[in-house]
Amino acid sequence: MARRRNKATRKKKLRERRKAIYLLPNLFTTASLFMGFYSMVATLESRFVEAALAILASLVFDGLDGKVARATKTTSRFGVEYDSLADLVAFGVAPAVLMYRWALEPFDRFGWLAAFLFVACGALRLARFNVQVEEVGTKHFVGLPIPAAASMISTTVLMANEFGYAQPVSFWPLVALMFLLSFLMVSNIHYLSFKELGLAKLKSFNWLVALTLFFVLVAVQPQVMGFALLALYVLLGPLGARIVAHKRSESEETKPVGDRVTSA
Repeated sequence: MARRRNKATRKKKLRERRKAIYLLPNLFTTASLFMGFYSMVATLESRFVEAALAILASLVFDGLDGKVARATKTTSRFGVEYDSLADLVAFGVAPAVLMYRWALEPFDRFGWLAAFLFVACGALRLARFNVQVEEVGTKHFVGLPIPAAASMISTTVLMANEFGYAQPVSFWPLVALMFLLSFLMVSNIHYLSFKELGLAKLKSFNWLVALTLFFVLVAVQPQVMGFALLALYVLLGPLGARIVAHKRSESEETKPVGDRVTSA
């Protein structure tokens, strides 16, 4: 009897936690939302570099809110939903507005359709993530994460500014980039999440030297290296999927005919 009572009490506390609104993690989410809104304001005033940096700052706050919630055990359903809405503004609408004003506006209908497609696919990506988060796990993401897509846009603007293209540009490959990022967000391609790499548990001196050299390289040319790293991450998804599909087809070809029929 006492065991049942304790179990019922635990379930009640769990329901109350899910309904609760915790201040600290949601403050970080609000900061992320604010930086996304500030990015749009900066874009409308043609301060494109500030707009790109604001999106990257929003990325930092977005990472902190989840870590704070888990560390303080203050996760809640409200926080999850609020975080998704903030992500749509900061990593969906803000980058789309930035890219439209900076590069897509001269292309008229193609430009604003590419920007809208990015927002729509970002919303679909977030909705699918919320539904599948317990089924997929934490080792990888299904589809390109919307923060990575937004960071790709931000680092593109920052790299262009580094090479003297601070003013709006008219460049067709940037339209293609928006379509590519939109497709990758809603695709079934797996992307590494970096959540279970165990970097905190590494004890090797060689790893320390390698990571130190990596940070030095990033510090020397942060705009160029940031763009290169994001581009590499975006491209590794389709490349990895192609390699897996190729290996799978090779294994199917090496199977005996009887096994192929049975597996079918």
